[in-house]
Amino acid sequence: MNRRRRQQYLAAIGVEAWEPRRPAAAPAHAVPPGERLGLAPPEAPSWAVLRAEVCACTRCGLAATRTQTVFGVGDSRAEWLIVGEAPGAEEDRQGEPFVGRAGKLLNAMLRAIGLPRERVFIANVVKCRPPGNRDPGAPEVRECLPYLHRQIALLQPKIMLAVGRIAAQNLLETDEPLARMRQKVHVFGPARVPLVVTYHPAHLLRTPADKRKAWDDLQFAREAFARV
Repeated sequence: MNRRRRQQYLAAIGVEAWEPRRPAAAPAHAVPPGERLGLAPPEAPSWAVLRAEVCACTRCGLAATRTQTVFGVGDSRAEWLIVGEAPGAEEDRQGEPFVGRAGKLLNAMLRAIGLPRERVFIANVVKCRPPGNRDPGAPEVRECLPYLHRQIALLQPKIMLAVGRIAAQNLLETDEPLARMRQKVHVFGPARVPLVVTYHPAHLLRTPADKRKAWDDLQFAREAFARV
């Protein structure tokens, strides 16, 4: 990406410059989250079969209140997988993750590191909207997370970007604050996919001062991806 275009994208997310940081290596002895829960995916079906299965899912109570499931969207051969926590009201109406103002900011964040939305795959930990946009509960995550594992088995991404505290905590099985999870390369699942954590774009809309930190996280993720 040329310098002028990068500056245009940085301006769109409210960041002027960045300074690279040395990434921290994941502990060699770490056991990937999901593997501890025994959530290794079965032999992966096709995308169409998996999508139909998610669409018909009634594993938890969220099925009774959703408008539709939000399977995920993007390039089925993408090297980057972006994961949020759960659909919101607009996502529930449109059936697509990260739409509206937060989605536009996420798109700008991705473009700033040379990744148009069409070149990544975007999904959520939970495929149905929790009523009132509350955080997804542990039983809901437990029932839905195997779908994400199966998406990963089909996609085989080279890196995952968890956006927001709730998504990161559920994926990494931790209650650590987001600040402690940032600027580290974690691993996820049986495939030990490198995972980097950053802020949710909705948070950045409420707290613009954290956009600089999010930009640092994106640069950190790009550096981690370059080493895969």
